[in-house]
Amino acid sequence: MTVTKDLASPGSPKRLPVEEGGPGFRPEIQGLRSLAVLMVVTYHVWFGRVSGGVDVFLLISAFLMTLQFVGRFEHGRSVPLVRHWLHLFWRLLPAVVVVLCAILAMTFLVVPRTRWLEVVNQGWASLFYYENWLLQRQVVNYYAADQSLASPFQHFWSLSIQGQVFILWPAIFVATAVACRRFGLSYRAVLLGIFGVMFLASLAYSVYFTAADQELAYFDTFARLWEFSLGTLVALVLPYLKPGRRVRVILGWAGVAAMLSCGMILQVKTAFPGFVALWPTLAAVAVITAGRSGSRFGVDRFLASKLLVGLGAHSYALYLWHWPLLVLTLILLGEDHADGATGALIIGLALLLAYLTTRLVERPLRSWRWPEVSQRRLAIVVAVCLAVGSTPMVLFAYQQQMEKNAAESQSPEDNPGAAALLPGYENHVGENAKTLPRPEQLPEDWASLGGPCAGDLRPTTRLLLENCQQNDIGQTAEKTVLVVGHSHAQQWLGAIGPLAQQNNWRVQALTFGACPFMTENPEYGDECNTFNNEVRAHIRLNKPDTVFLVGTAAVPDSPDEDLTWGLDELVGEMTGQGIKVIAMRDNPRFSFSPSECAMASTVENPDCRPPQSSVLAQNNPLEQLEGTYTGLTIVDMTDLICDGQTCPGIVGNVYVYLDDNHLTKTYVRTMTDMLAQKWNTAPRP
Repeated sequence: MTVTKDLASPGSPKRLPVEEGGPGFRPEIQGLRSLAVLMVVTYHVWFGRVSGGVDVFLLISAFLMTLQFVGRFEHGRSVPLVRHWLHLFWRLLPAVVVVLCAILAMTFLVVPRTRWLEVVNQGWASLFYYENWLLQRQVVNYYAADQSLASPFQHFWSLSIQGQVFILWPAIFVATAVACRRFGLSYRAVLLGIFGVMFLASLAYSVYFTAADQELAYFDTFARLWEFSLGTLVALVLPYLKPGRRVRVILGWAGVAAMLSCGMILQVKTAFPGFVALWPTLAAVAVITAGRSGSRFGVDRFLASKLLVGLGAHSYALYLWHWPLLVLTLILLGEDHADGATGALIIGLALLLAYLTTRLVERPLRSWRWPEVSQRRLAIVVAVCLAVGSTPMVLFAYQQQMEKNAAESQSPEDNPGAAALLPGYENHVGENAKTLPRPEQLPEDWASLGGPCAGDLRPTTRLLLENCQQNDIGQTAEKTVLVVGHSHAQQWLGAIGPLAQQNNWRVQALTFGACPFMTENPEYGDECNTFNNEVRAHIRLNKPDTVFLVGTAAVPDSPDEDLTWGLDELVGEMTGQGIKVIAMRDNPRFSFSPSECAMASTVENPDCRPPQSSVLAQNNPLEQLEGTYTGLTIVDMTDLICDGQTCPGIVGNVYVYLDDNHLTKTYVRTMTDMLAQKWNTAPRP
């Protein structure tokens, strides 16, 4: 789920014409902003959809900012740029800091520890206005935390884009003002040219990027600049637009109707910010152009109502509060959506907290004159806001370092892992020994080789090169091992890496998330099939000594385990070239995280350790290939993952799973010696 909201419009220490109560104040714009935030809140809380209100907010924020800067220029007033930026963030940050600290406090109370690090990282990104860039990186990272789980900070992505624009736009306005005064140019005309070009370039880029990779484009700053540019262009040409009363009435109501219907008709989350986003933005343009119709039938009478204008003053805080309240409530209740009553409670609480934040934090601080006396004082209060917001996250980092130091000082006997399942094991785990990896680090406990592919094995295609890693042992290695497949093959690098160091192997991994090594399969995308075809060509060209793959596919919470697609053909193809094949049986998969379940209750809880027979086939499907191919070795590590009866989330004081289906690097590493024993049954190359 993704959302957005406008920031309070930037201002200066002095009252500006567009501020509430000023001679140029437009109550219908304030009402439009309120309508947009109500759309955002209700669509998220009750319908689980994105409304398109984000795009309206982006446009309005640029519209108001443009009116301010153009008004200053036309009245001969210069703008100290640094002071303007400091003043702007002094207005914005106090409410952000209050909500941020509240989110972190609630996170540490109700959110599983496995997600704390993710939330804190997003807290840093939100405080310093780069949350959209962080979310972009997570979108392209298959190995990031589960993206089906919404973050209580996720809504800051739009505030981050606006923060970036609130730095860029004033710089453009001020630089243009300097140039126009020096060369006697028309300020409006030059701005029209600059933002007209920016609008066209950004819109074209947005259309292309949305078609190519919509998830990435959604959080991209440049793919959103056209919406800000449109707001600026409207502000620049508005004085020359003089529609009649009847046209204003039609424009206003048509714009509101289009706004309200956008989220109902379009799947905004999966279609924006391409050309489809013109729907809500042009709807907002229509309402702004309609302005004050002078008619009792005009939409401005509705938008300028006392209720909507009053709500507009609290819209910033309402946006800040509604999303974390929704996410944290659903986590607390263990639900994936809010019913009518729960949703009403969330909205009511968000309104109350928005009112209190505006009344007790924003308004008193905005009326405080001390910071406005000098630029230095503004810098001090901004720094104080950032320091206060940073404090809980700095304390979290300190606590993490202390726990890391304590974990590193533990004896190997405190965390035997898979060795605890070996016959004759004697338990010497200390009474206060910590379970590894630390809960906050669990989602990031992925195995890797740590280096890019280079040398004579370096792939020649872009797709392989982007998904290739290898260890640092060169061509003097005793043999070359190639690990291929998806993440369930990559996770075994936690043991293969140490084996390579012990035996002087050169190891290369060609792994692609959610793409098992298989022959052409119409049920998978073109990119996966292309990847596998290129891997097969890479194998034929380089002829590694051994290929390691996962040869079965387990089904979550089901014993319906089978061979991977086309495994017969692949094994025959590779062994026919004299290549040894290690085929690993897949590990159990679940619809929940056994490790997180054990963390929340106990490892003995039956709900946290399903019967082995319920998650894996009774017989290893790979056994049907036994003896069929010379050079094929079948490896089954199930007896070191499950205890023979159940599959627990913690074994030997080590978390087994980092999510609902992947083994932790820490646990796999404890199986190194056992894997070596089974690996060594393979014929020598």
